[in-house]
Formats: sequence, C-alpha cells, structure tokens
Amino acid sequence: MEQSQHNSEKHYDLIILGASGFTGKYVIREALKFLNTPSSPLKTIALAGRNPAKLVESLKWASHPATPPSLPIIRADVSDPSSLRDLCTKTKLILNCIGPFRLYGEPVFSACVEAGCDYLDICGEPEFMEKMEAIYHEKAVEKGSLVVSACGFDSIPAELGLMFNSRQWVSPAAPNSVEAYLSLESDKRISRPKRPRPVIAGPPPSKGPMVEHQKAIGLWAVKLPSADSTVVRRTLSALTENPHGLPGVDENDGQIERRKNFWSTVKPAHFGVKIRSKSLLGIIRFIIFGLFLGLFGSTAFGRWLLLKYPSIFSLGWFRKQGPTEEEVRSASFKMWFIGHGYSGANLASQLGNRKPDTEIITRVMGPEVGYLTTPIILLQCAIVLLSGRGNLPKGGVLPPGIVFGPTDLQERLQQNGITFDIISKNVLSA
Repeated sequence: MEQSQHNSEKHYDLIILGASGFTGKYVIREALKFLNTPSSPLKTIALAGRNPAKLVESLKWASHPATPPSLPIIRADVSDPSSLRDLCTKTKLILNCIGPFRLYGEPVFSACVEAGCDYLDICGEPEFMEKMEAIYHEKAVEKGSLVVSACGFDSIPAELGLMFNSRQWVSPAAPNSVEAYLSLESDKRISRPKRPRPVIAGPPPSKGPMVEHQKAIGLWAVKLPSADSTVVRRTLSALTENPHGLPGVDENDGQIERRKNFWSTVKPAHFGVKIRSKSLLGIIRFIIFGLFLGLFGSTAFGRWLLLKYPSIFSLGWFRKQGPTEEEVRSASFKMWFIGHGYSGANLASQLGNRKPDTEIITRVMGPEVGYLTTPIILLQCAIVLLSGRGNLPKGGVLPPGIVFGPTDLQERLQQNGITFDIISKNVLSA
C-alpha cells in the first residue's frame, strides 16, 4: 500500500517510548532483530524517555554482545506535553512502555490522537483502557490515529487463544463457554457506554466454585482478576456491532474477502480466565497475594509499601531489582482454553436448558510473559501494522482482537516462539 503524504513525511517507522524501563529494554532487543532485515518494514527506529543516559545504557544492554547501532535518542517526558507532541510528529507509530498507565498513560494517548499518530502499548489495566476509549475514540477516528492497548501478554494470548478455540467449532457446532487456565511455570468509577451483547448459544454457565480442581488438564485454579476478560468482551461487542469486522482504510478485494471469511468462523462465547497451580497450596498462595494487593493497593501508603517491599507482599514472586537473565530464560507460560458447547446450535435452544454435549481443548504456549512474550507480541503487532496499514481501520481506540484478528499475527507469533495447539475434541456424556 502507498503511504499517505502524512506518513511519508515521518522521520521514523516507530519510536519506543519508555525504552529504559525493565520491559522497555527487552522491547529494544526484540526490535533490533527486525531492524533493516529482509521483508521487515522497520528501517528507522528511535528511542525516547526522560533520561537519555539510561536510554543509551538500555541500547547497549539490548545490543550485547554486538556493537550498539546508531539509533536516535530523544528526550520526552509525560509531564511535558510539548515533548510528546513533538515526538508524535516524527514517527508513524509509538510503542508505549511507560506504566502504570493510569498514572502516566493519558498524556501519550492524547498526543498521539491529536497528531494522528498510531499507537500500541502493553497496558493491562481495564479501567484505564475503557476510560481512554470513552474519551478519545471519536477523535481518534476523526484524526486517523489507530490506538490499540493490551498488545502484550495482556491480552493477545487470551484474544487470539479464544478465537483459535472458537474457530474449531465447525458449524453447526457452537461454543457456549470458554474458560482459560493460565499456568506460569518456573480511582473514580467511569461512566461506560452500553455495548451490544453477543448472542451466545445456550444459557450462561454457572459461576462455579471459587477454587476449582480441573481434572481434564490436571490442575487447581482460581479466578484471575486480569484485563483479559474485559478486553475480550470489548472485541466481542465490536464484532456484534460489525459482524464482518472493521473495514481497512485502503483494503483490496482479496483482503475484504479474507476479513469477512475470518470473522464468519469466530463464534462468541462466555469467557473467563483462571490462574492454575499443580497444588492447592499454590492456589492459597495466590489468594493471599491477591488479598495483599486489594488491601494495600487502594491507598498511597499501601502502594508505597507494595513497591518498597515487593518480595514480602508477593510471597517471593516479585523483586524490586527484577528477574535475572537466567530466570527470564527459564520461565514460560501455558494457557489452556477449555470450551464447552453444542454439537448443533439448535440443541442450545431446546427446552430445559440442555447441558453442553461437546468439549474442545486448545492451548497457547510461550516463553516468560513479561520480558519475552510481551516484547515478541508488541513487535509483531507493530510489524503487522506498518507492513499492512491499509488493511487496518482508519483510526479509533480499539481492542487488539478486532484489529489484528483477521491478519497474519497468529502465524507471526508461531514463527517467533508462541504456539497454538489443538489438544482434544470430546463428546460429553449426558
């Protein structure tokens, strides 16, 4: 696709903002893998943040053992709106790694939308994302700024994983509910506009017990208060309003047909996420950690305690200095998607609230979630956006699933170490 005059005048393909943070330096390392390589749209990258010296150190770390490439270093601070506006005039795309987003995210959102600059981030904060959609969506559409949050482990594996499971239900079969089981191995309430609800075969599933023993995959689980369910719900609502997906700003006939064919195979389902452990003791540990977050996270002093002594309040899961390289390399995740539904959609409407008669289990697996999987996903989203901008919506504040679902993002992730597998398809006894 031909770039618009607006984009052709940009100095850089993308700018990584907040590149000196824990996650940011891993994002740099991932981006360097695709800089000036064959078939990659990444020809020019810049790094931005409030401390240029730290950015230089992050670039050295990310490049090791090779000599660091000569990348532009730009000073930008979320407390200085003019520096953000200037940043957005220089690039086609901002990758924002500065969190927590509820404290530092909105100035970057605002600057990108005003400049008509595209934006991806790694946010996992549901209330912030819904607030930004309510405030900036219409202006982003008007300005042609495509703004997509949750382009990391929160929440692409959940979105694409649900779609992958959903697409295994070949008509006339239909899913009713899909539960995701995550295994990690080694302020004011806002007014939300009412969104349409997708039509899902059969009655809503019961909430079930707080702590669950899932025999099919051999684990204990407890509900995970993550962004995934919220983001998936936003995508399903967008799909209900637009059954063929969102049209690209400059699609050709082949892409239009591909988009429509893709979304015709995605069937909505009730969705939830639970975190799993091989033992009941592990689940109790997670519940205690959640209680600490809920108890201390609501006050400034409590948040200070959590940040000051993360190892104590996370029961050893988190440390202030971050994980070592060895710890990162040894970690991984598995996300199981257990779908229950009907062999024929007509069975769901029969009297007596007939129970599902079919089970389909799929799985998404990948490396450590925060420093490896998240940068992989963020960069692949950026490459999809830059290489096929005309196939994506003109603009708007949108969840990743509705934007990247019909693209080749899943295939790209599989080529970069994040796998999607069908585990089993079973008939359930009555």
